[in-house]
Amino acid sequence: MRGGLRLRTALAAIAIVVMAPVACVRVNVHGDPPAPSTHTGSRTLRLATYNTSLYSDTAGGLVARLEHGDPDARRIAAVLQRVRPDVVLLNEFDFDDAHRAADLFQQRYLGVAQAGGGDALAYPHRYLAPVNTGEPSGLDLDRNGEVGGDGRGRGNDAWGFGLHPGQYGMLLLSRFPIDEARVRTFRKLAWSAMPGARQPRDPATGQPWYPAEVWSRLRLSSKSHWDVPVRTPAGTLHVLAAHPTPPVFDGPENRNGARNADEIRLWREYIGGDAPWLCDDAGTCGGLATDARFVILGDYNNDPVDGDGDHAAIVELLEHPRVLRMATPRSEGAEEAAARYPDVARRGAPAQATGDYGPRVGTLRLDYVLPSVGLAVTGSGVFWPRSNAPGAELVGASDHRLVWVDLAGGAP
Repeated sequence: MRGGLRLRTALAAIAIVVMAPVACVRVNVHGDPPAPSTHTGSRTLRLATYNTSLYSDTAGGLVARLEHGDPDARRIAAVLQRVRPDVVLLNEFDFDDAHRAADLFQQRYLGVAQAGGGDALAYPHRYLAPVNTGEPSGLDLDRNGEVGGDGRGRGNDAWGFGLHPGQYGMLLLSRFPIDEARVRTFRKLAWSAMPGARQPRDPATGQPWYPAEVWSRLRLSSKSHWDVPVRTPAGTLHVLAAHPTPPVFDGPENRNGARNADEIRLWREYIGGDAPWLCDDAGTCGGLATDARFVILGDYNNDPVDGDGDHAAIVELLEHPRVLRMATPRSEGAEEAAARYPDVARRGAPAQATGDYGPRVGTLRLDYVLPSVGLAVTGSGVFWPRSNAPGAELVGASDHRLVWVDLAGGAP
């Protein structure tokens, strides 16, 4: 999430989530993670999520940036070259139909050793697809009396806020093959299809914020929700990727806060297995198989205890019976950054933050790598060195930081 957040009073009933460390887990807090270990013919599988802020307010703007040599893209690539994840989700990476931005980033940035980074990095497999951001809905979603318009008015009436189709998109990169025939996307799923959906209401009247004809068509996902099966050496791993809307930039009806919570809930329902209402864009209904292994990746715009949003939504995902209890990724840079904002009240552990949102908001934990039960975590961390450590010059390319988790059983 970019820009400021309004701070709402945190729910007193929600306790601080303390993830119990598992035995023999390496937690990295010093910036660079150790290289994935190799032993007895196998290595760890490193999974990561990174909100890269590689977007533009104009259609084709990211392509133009990457064609002319973008310093922030170089720093993002350098971080990836240092951490070297096997599978990584990039949030806020603009989508274009020709996939030109993805080609440029992979070829001219990841494929070239960057200053402050490491060796060139290649991902032979990737997944990207259209998102709801910037796609005109044809509806007056912000209730300003007109449909579409210019600037923010146009963005507010898109299926997901965006100034052009594809803004704030997603890009999944993988060293291992992707089973594209089994990919499921939920971009067009109606919010109203979710049982008990948090339909926003006008607090002045108690009536639904959206008229019935709008509510019945409004999509739940602000970008998209993807289930991307990746064929790793340890078996198929379902990468569950999403980027829910920030729970701000709305009014007292809290329509974005409600949407954020239900976008997060979608994954809770999906991994629960039995969800006949949960129909993907190809018309297949139901949740994830109960024996499938998965990892949830992305910027979920929700901290377990601090900042804005319904914290219970992310806490319930963290505590889902199918989500592995593990040590929360940490960094020394997050602790240092939090100390710069003594006037921002915080209840969460400063070292667990994954982004710096300025003096009004401070630091928050918004980005997650959540493996399923049955996987063995061997290490985790956030790439956020202290200001005097190597690599510190790279992190300012985005207001978010890369989060990584190592699993046992990767390729040699």
